[in-house]
Amino acid sequence: MRVLAKTAYLLTTAALMSFGAVHMASANEELMKMASDAKNWAMPTGDYANTRYSKLNQINKDNVKNLQVKWTMSTGVLRGHEGGPLVIGDVMYIHTPFPNIVYALDLNNEGKILWKYEPKQDPNVIAIMCCDTVNRGVAYGDGKIILNQADTTVVALDAKTGKVVWSVKNGETDGSKGESGTAAPMVVKDKVIIGVSGAEFGVRGWTAAYNLKDGSLAWKAYSTGPDAETLIDPEKTTHLGKPVGPDSGINTWEGEQWKTGGGTTWGWFAYDPKLNLVYYGTGNPSTWNPVQRPGDNRWSMTLMARDADTGVAKWLYQMTPHDEWDYDGVNENILVDGMEVNGAKRDVLVHFDRNGFAYTMDRANGELLVAKKYDPTVNWATEVNMDPNSDQYGRPQVVAKYSTQQNGEDTNSTGICPAALGTKDQQPATYSPKTGLFYVPTNHVCMDYEPYKVSYTAGQPYVGATVAMYPTPNSHGGMGNFIAWDAAKGEIVWSKPEQFSVWSGALATEGDVVFYGTLEGYIKAVDTEGKELYKFKTPSGIIGNVNTFEHGGKQYIAVLSGVGGWAGIGLAGGLLGAEGAAAWQTAVAGEKAPTDEEKSISTAGLGAVGGYAALADYTTLGGQLTVFGLPD
Repeated sequence: MRVLAKTAYLLTTAALMSFGAVHMASANEELMKMASDAKNWAMPTGDYANTRYSKLNQINKDNVKNLQVKWTMSTGVLRGHEGGPLVIGDVMYIHTPFPNIVYALDLNNEGKILWKYEPKQDPNVIAIMCCDTVNRGVAYGDGKIILNQADTTVVALDAKTGKVVWSVKNGETDGSKGESGTAAPMVVKDKVIIGVSGAEFGVRGWTAAYNLKDGSLAWKAYSTGPDAETLIDPEKTTHLGKPVGPDSGINTWEGEQWKTGGGTTWGWFAYDPKLNLVYYGTGNPSTWNPVQRPGDNRWSMTLMARDADTGVAKWLYQMTPHDEWDYDGVNENILVDGMEVNGAKRDVLVHFDRNGFAYTMDRANGELLVAKKYDPTVNWATEVNMDPNSDQYGRPQVVAKYSTQQNGEDTNSTGICPAALGTKDQQPATYSPKTGLFYVPTNHVCMDYEPYKVSYTAGQPYVGATVAMYPTPNSHGGMGNFIAWDAAKGEIVWSKPEQFSVWSGALATEGDVVFYGTLEGYIKAVDTEGKELYKFKTPSGIIGNVNTFEHGGKQYIAVLSGVGGWAGIGLAGGLLGAEGAAAWQTAVAGEKAPTDEEKSISTAGLGAVGGYAALADYTTLGGQLTVFGLPD
């Protein structure tokens, strides 16, 4: 009763806060207007629906072969450059990995630097950033540029001057708990929505909303814990159509493990203005050793739909209960109206999960419509049960051979597909309303996974597994595919192999061109049937997202290049040699660190170093913005 009373009080208070915020509902009409103008790229993912689709068509399938570099700029920073530039009118805003510099560039004057903001952060934060020092972009709202720094400080900068308007600590900035910031913020109405990183350090994940005007906290929703802290209504919040019941964020954990349970929120946000719901996914439970945390470990690995004003959850869906493979659920959710699924038109959410399944769901109520593998070599589960009358409804059917839980501690489970970095990591897909298809950058990688017992110490790695990655055996092509996906049917329409994983965000345009980047550094353009039309090699591997904008009556394509991220951590973190790998292993695995030099290198970087060792033969570290256009 105490929990229910607390929840009722919370929801009543939230409702009153919502009423008081009604007058602010129109505060962000400026942003919505900017995002609807294809000349701009006003949000990290282009629009609230995360389609990454542009109505610009000056660059099209017939002339894209003529693209040329118009101008470039060095960011002055090495390591992984994820995310992409914003364009608001005549100004472009770009960001870097740590130390998270932000530049404002004048598009009327050859990219002249209007201002530069470089925060002062403790460099010790680098050591607690699991998979490179990446940052996925800045957001715009109400004349402010919002930056989520590596040390979890969220800063609002005056878009015209770069001066700090407000600054707030989203987490512990001294690294004492392993909390860090890598996600791009999303501005929704009068709020800034932001998450947190650090599940590999036992961080208990959350999403927070800060008031855009002054940075004050509006609401904070944890991924695990009691209802009053997860902002879950036990009677009204549903999972696959049924109420979740009291304290659902506690009762599938053993003891108080939920307090170090992971479920961090470092991916992308989407927003439906009609439903006033914010959508996002939560990451892996901590530790990576599943034997140490029995139960479903809710609400890690979960898609969440929350009221934007109050944070109260409307519905949840846990994709990978009791995760045994580190298949974080943080990937973007793409919103599409009127998709015909099973003979009926539905407003849907489409999610390409790390676990290798693509989900199509009714975004109003969380009904599961489609769940299919988007790489046929996915083998850890046979299917997702789609029978509403089954006690397995919505659950993946795990194959015992690839279950690290069933195989147990100190047993090396081999041949698991996909690897921990998933069939797709955070690199966003794109959707074209012209074709009705999704264009998806994917990984084609498998792994061996050996869990071991680990103890929790605040601020120290809390991993508990040794992982080795390698290209999917007995398959044609390389370590990645760029695919076209029919989300209504759950089918691959076409697939274009790539030598390495496709780790960049894709872009579809009304000109019938789809753009993406490769880990070797190529920006590529294909038509809607997958035929390659253009490619250009930038100075470093591309893990950034390809964006487009129009200025002076001309369309441009822009991308950040700078190899890194999880796939490129060997290069970015200096782990390709014995000394660097050994230091990493000691820091992460302690007494479990491999003593064999070859194994030490191959399993460093949470397994990615060995899998992507050949990448060093094709690219090197860098940090550059490249802007393309048609000949004058």
